Amino acid sequence: MGTYDIERYLNIRSAYGASFGPSGDRLSFLMDTTGVSQVWTVTEPREWPEQRTFYDEQISFASWSPERAELIFGMDEGGNERAQLHRLDAETGTIENVTAMPDAKHRWGGWSHDGERFAFASNRRDESVFDVYVQNRDETGDDATLVHEGDGWLSLSGWSPDDSRLLVSQAYSNFDQDLYVLDLEADEPELDHLTPHEGDVRYQSASWAPDGEGIYLVTDEGDADTLYLAYLDLETGGLETVADGDGWNVDGIALDDETGRFVYSRNVEGYTELTVGEFDADDPTEFETFPEPDLPGGISGGVSFDPDAERFAVSTSGDTVNTNVFVVDIETGEAERWTSAPTAGIPRETFDEAELVHVESFDGLEVPGFLTLPDEDETATTENEDGEVPVIVDIHGGPESQRRPSFSSVKQYFLDRGYAYFEPNVRGSAGYGADYAALDDVEKRMDSVADIEACVEWLQDHPAVDPERITAKGGSYGGFMVLAALTEYPDLWAAGIDIVGIANFVTFLENTGDWRRELREAEYGSLEDDREFLEEISPTNNIENIEAPLFVLHGENDPRVPVGEAEQIAEKAREQGVPVRKLIFDDEGHGFSKLENRIEAYSAIADFLDERV
Repeated sequence: MGTYDIERYLNIRSAYGASFGPSGDRLSFLMDTTGVSQVWTVTEPREWPEQRTFYDEQISFASWSPERAELIFGMDEGGNERAQLHRLDAETGTIENVTAMPDAKHRWGGWSHDGERFAFASNRRDESVFDVYVQNRDETGDDATLVHEGDGWLSLSGWSPDDSRLLVSQAYSNFDQDLYVLDLEADEPELDHLTPHEGDVRYQSASWAPDGEGIYLVTDEGDADTLYLAYLDLETGGLETVADGDGWNVDGIALDDETGRFVYSRNVEGYTELTVGEFDADDPTEFETFPEPDLPGGISGGVSFDPDAERFAVSTSGDTVNTNVFVVDIETGEAERWTSAPTAGIPRETFDEAELVHVESFDGLEVPGFLTLPDEDETATTENEDGEVPVIVDIHGGPESQRRPSFSSVKQYFLDRGYAYFEPNVRGSAGYGADYAALDDVEKRMDSVADIEACVEWLQDHPAVDPERITAKGGSYGGFMVLAALTEYPDLWAAGIDIVGIANFVTFLENTGDWRRELREAEYGSLEDDREFLEEISPTNNIENIEAPLFVLHGENDPRVPVGEAEQIAEKAREQGVPVRKLIFDDEGHGFSKLENRIEAYSAIADFLDERV
């Protein structure tokens, strides 16, 4: 079945995460040519890249110093998410672990403008909270200075233009945050609270204004349902709207704090719309705009300016466009592809494009989703006598996430094998406003599973779909959705594929990383107040309903959804007489990053579907 095997599809490469070097003549990026993402550099468009790191573990980010030919990158071990920071000397190739505390997480906070220091947040002192640290570029390990002891989930949004202050964010949930300024020159640095508020308010993607007297951010403060771009005056505390999203989220802003040039993005039904401009030096809420970049694919992000802010690098992707880095001339909008992530010899014209659809759910809510149908020449071995094909319903995690029309080699593989692919954004998904995202909170959790039922019933009526061969697939929270759909609506499914999924909310919350528990309880409900409800909706406690064959996959080192979730659902389903397959990877965490493991996992999934669907 299919023209190409899964190994070919998983060898389609992605290039992303770009960063300009201090002189602007060198660009770093991450690419998975070796099977896991490593740091590569180029000095001109489409040249043969130079590989800079050579690890078996994936690199999570890389950021050039603004002054020296060196960069810092992040890497964990075996998917345990305890990232360490490493400094790479780009001239000698020497790499040094500058945090060297493998039991702690380190979250990058950026270089100072003079390149002498960098900042990060870490849970070194207490696993359940994050503190703020500043470290000299030539220091290592415990040389870092603890500048603030936190009491929750802190992250950093960068240094002030004069390097005297840090912008700090504290998250209480995905829909509630606060912003603070930390004065590093004070005798005893304390957080200055910028955003006192009641209820849930998002303050995200914060960046210093060029004069250091204000902050640009996206927020839904006030009566707004979606995120808009705003300016926060540090002296008065006043918040002014700079640009709204016209009913859609302004996802974020990238700002060069020397020139005031910026790029902000809107998320319109899952597609990216970029606005490029420059703020007025005299009025921080006014700006001029430049031509919109001409980029392929429809999904863009990860903006990095060159030193003079005359250009920016951005990653772009689409259903039929694998991810590559483009460099855009700000004043003309002309975009040039700088990386050459290949498609493993698979012709780009064979990739299939999704259609945006809307499905009416049980209460009249319109649920958006992306339906991709295989070409007729891909369906010869899968269509039934009526010309109908099987379909995979692939449910995203989060739950505050969103399925968007970006490139997926796994999706294209199954399309090539003759499967249709449906990706719903059920209630609770991000991208459609705060009200939509809150429709699945705590006691309304199962309404989102009912959305899946509505989507399947819609698919059953679709002329291209075989109603008897519909599979549920999902990862993380999407894995819970798979298990819940199988136990709540057992008659709808031919099979289920649960990847690093939650099987029981109580055991999940009890065993997840200490630093994550409070954030997750804000979404799912707390062990103290909602234990009975969490038990009631957990798939392990409704397992007697399950009928469809189940495939459970997990990483042994998963710090988010512990592997015990896979063990218990597989055991309980097997006790019910359900055909169950279980596959655990001992060198993976929350998902599968290593190429050989991805090949094994998706080959096994394909075999499972061939046998069961």
